[in-house]
Amino acid sequence: MRAITFPSPGSPDVLSLTDLPDPVAGPGEVLIRVAAAGVNRADLSQRAGAYPPPAG
Repeated sequence: MRAITFPSPGSPDVLSLTDLPDPVAGPGEVLIRVAAAGVNRADLSQRAGAYPPPAG
């Protein structure tokens, strides 16, 4: 799968398109194909390093 990742906080320049292994559903789990996802203020703050991501 492809994902936008950032190895460290910073400007939009830290974002990169990364190829990752396809996830595998475990027992009692399902996989959902995502065609598009929204970006909100918390996402932008996390990328900038101003808001810690939630645990997990």
